[in-house]
Amino acid sequence: MPSIFIISIIIEVMKQALVNAARKTLPKKTVRSLEQNYRKARVHITSARYGYPAKGLRVIAVTGTNGKTTTISYLNEILKASGYTTAMFSTAEIEMAGEKKVNDLNATVALTAQMQEFLSEAKKNKVQYVLLEATSHALDQHKLDTIPIECAIMTNLTQDHLDYHETMEKYATAKAKLFKSKPRYIVLNRDDEWFDFFNKFEASEHKITYGTHAESEAKITGVKLYKKGSETNLVIDHQTPLHLGSFLPGKYNVYNYSAATAAAYVMGISLEAIVEGIAELESIPGRFEHIAVKKPYDVIVDYAHTPDALEQLLQTVKAAAKNRTILVFGACGDRDKSKRPIMGEIAAKLADRIIVTDEENYNEEPSGIRASIIEGIKKAGGESRLEEIADREEAIKKALDIARKNDTVLITGMGHEQYRIINGKKIPWNDGEVVIRLSEISKSKS
Repeated sequence: MPSIFIISIIIEVMKQALVNAARKTLPKKTVRSLEQNYRKARVHITSARYGYPAKGLRVIAVTGTNGKTTTISYLNEILKASGYTTAMFSTAEIEMAGEKKVNDLNATVALTAQMQEFLSEAKKNKVQYVLLEATSHALDQHKLDTIPIECAIMTNLTQDHLDYHETMEKYATAKAKLFKSKPRYIVLNRDDEWFDFFNKFEASEHKITYGTHAESEAKITGVKLYKKGSETNLVIDHQTPLHLGSFLPGKYNVYNYSAATAAAYVMGISLEAIVEGIAELESIPGRFEHIAVKKPYDVIVDYAHTPDALEQLLQTVKAAAKNRTILVFGACGDRDKSKRPIMGEIAAKLADRIIVTDEENYNEEPSGIRASIIEGIKKAGGESRLEEIADREEAIKKALDIARKNDTVLITGMGHEQYRIINGKKIPWNDGEVVIRLSEISKSKS
């Protein structure tokens, strides 16, 4: 007999065919209602097939625009340092009871059947904590409806996915679904401009805030930023400051491990395990990932694909760089088009050299994607530092060729991903592997 996973794929294909037909004949609101009702029914039916595996598992879910992957990675290490068996499904990695692999599914949240299978496996492995990223799409499409959330964490809300949600208010409303069911614990970023929107939701047991704001219950103080790491003192409930150190650089990562610390604290994890867990996380695939090239310059690959993420990443690199920052980036097709020129402006303001290239165009004309980014670069006066190279490998090669001693080559957008979707087709690809291959070719020629 076919597996549940295969049956689910067949159902998805049939559903999409019906939806496409309905979209051509029915009003938009009617189609939306039909889709939502189908999704609600699907998740319950699929969960029932697997015996509702989430029951009895302690599930931690992190939502927000940026920082979800890093935050649950920190929490995962903290929980393991405390002696717990964990399972983690992040954009970058999937871990089950200590066995870790790169997430090559090109998905932050698994398909409904995949997620239930993951939870079922977690139960078989006697996992005590499950850590998940909760995207606005997954929440809006009811993918997590049958998963009781013990701890819900909010990182931040900045522009992204407006092609789907249309407005920031609708985007925030989708994120808020994680908090509406009154999880046992809620963790919020007190410094985020959308804090008040999310603060209206109550936890069934305890809500805690983190940030530099004077009223933060986990207050960030004494931040020290280094080229390859950071330190901070976190004052929790007016106690003696907890000194935290991480191998991951950037102020944004200080917020990520502060969120993880606040969550661990309200869940009763010891302070010793928190400190150890944060120090234990040395790297995450595609997140400020240094590529070993044995050159007099640095090469960093990062997943940054939103305006806020790109800006914070560039600021972090610029603060530590001894020489120029050479940026190679593009934007994803069939997604939020309004952020492209914004990212172009950010690049023009913070990068010394800019190479605009293709990322994943899906089914959109790639030249139009690049043109939109370049529009923002020109608007910010960065045209003289700009070069457009459509072929991503050629763009990376150009950046490596022009890099000099103490420069930093920064390649963004793809991060850990193992393939690209070009004109609707999956093509094997990894930025880090391309860098290493080009570096080896260069070495053999010299």
